Amino acid sequence: MSEAYLTFCGGVGSVTGANFLLEVGSNPDASEGRGADQKISPTESSGRRLKILIDCGMVQGSYFADDENRKAFLYDPASIDFLLVTHAHIDHIGRIPKLVADGFRGKILSTPETHALTRLMLEDALKLIEEECRQTGTLPLYEHKDVSAALALWGDIPYHETYTLAEGLTVYPKDAGHILGSAMYEITFPVANDETRKIVFTGDLGNSPTPILKDTESLAEADYLVMESVYGDRNHEDVESRRTHLKEVILETAKRKGTLIIPIFSLEKTQVFLYELHELEEAHAIPVIPVFLDSPLAIEVTKIYHAMKSNWNAAALDEEGDIFRFPRLKYTPHSEESKAILHVSAPKIILAGSGMSNGGRILHHEINYLPSSQNTILFVGYQAAGTLGRQIQDGNKDVHINGQKVVVRAHVETISGYSSHKDSEHLVEFVETAALGNPKLKVFAVMGEPKSALFLVQRLRDYLGVEATHPELGERVEISL
Repeated sequence: MSEAYLTFCGGVGSVTGANFLLEVGSNPDASEGRGADQKISPTESSGRRLKILIDCGMVQGSYFADDENRKAFLYDPASIDFLLVTHAHIDHIGRIPKLVADGFRGKILSTPETHALTRLMLEDALKLIEEECRQTGTLPLYEHKDVSAALALWGDIPYHETYTLAEGLTVYPKDAGHILGSAMYEITFPVANDETRKIVFTGDLGNSPTPILKDTESLAEADYLVMESVYGDRNHEDVESRRTHLKEVILETAKRKGTLIIPIFSLEKTQVFLYELHELEEAHAIPVIPVFLDSPLAIEVTKIYHAMKSNWNAAALDEEGDIFRFPRLKYTPHSEESKAILHVSAPKIILAGSGMSNGGRILHHEINYLPSSQNTILFVGYQAAGTLGRQIQDGNKDVHINGQKVVVRAHVETISGYSSHKDSEHLVEFVETAALGNPKLKVFAVMGEPKSALFLVQRLRDYLGVEATHPELGERVEISL
């Protein structure tokens, strides 16, 4: 294999929409697709360029997100041989059904945990898409048959198992520590004189240590690193600070006899938050008040977390009983139960999706509770520019929800320490370890807003002396062999 190219097809200049194309081989192009069960022989791989996608995520948050997601891909989907999925968040998997609808017939690979979660996440996303299309009179981005077709192309690679894509070309997943099943992929390919090159795609890197999952694995060496930069320009509160902050928010809201509403992501954030509420109640640090998990998706995701405990860290495994249950916690999967929450006397806590308030049950809770100064809205996750959550977080006193104007009088709080992404300091530490193994490491900072990515790039250059850059959307770079 004599040539390799990397194209940044998405997830550049923004946090969402991850989509990267790696081409490895000799000939400049090959347009034919292939079935999921077809292997690429050594002879074939030496006569064509193998095309590997890493993630195929949905653009989220911005006012033009729907237009962006409907655009044609920057490549022919039918020509792609493999799609590697780093984890099951929609900004990394949301356009996979569209990829299939547009002609992709290759093999999709992920960890078994990501495979299980993706089924839930894509089916839930489709419901939201269909509802939005009914309201706007537009056609859906994809249909249920496309979700089914995508899942039929799926195969699993457990952590620490080498998978051969073609002769000498392998992929090796390591634990990224971001959410259940999240992986970074080490792709190794041969060059001249029996040497190899390694390019690593981090996906999203976890904010280790986390209460439930194992820590992000270190990267011993690499030649190229395509890494996230969501929090490349800022650091999080530490664990004790965030727990103290949460306790104070709950106590203050309860003192006002108010309702605490928390827009929360169904995957990972919900499970961490339930675990910490469980610990605070056990320590008698907060009053025993009603807590509602008002998200059918989060409830189903929590079941998968239970079923896949091999990913939990030792502390979580050592806990007695159900770490996601505590007195007065109620799961409300049905819409009637969700509506009934309004009639439960305050103080109370409501956790509901979506995490950026761009859909889901949190919207009707925001309509009901934002107008009162007794109540609090607490943000514990990233709020993308253009989302309703970002508008509220930025201090807007009037917002529009489902076509109606809503006055914001509720207290607005943010706890950054609950992020499941590494902060600036820990991103630099992650790269530092890799650079020790290869001082000539080249880093591409992606999956972050420009300000964040560029700040990280400068820190990596100044502090570590590594070659780092923030690529542009559509940029194609040659991997030096």
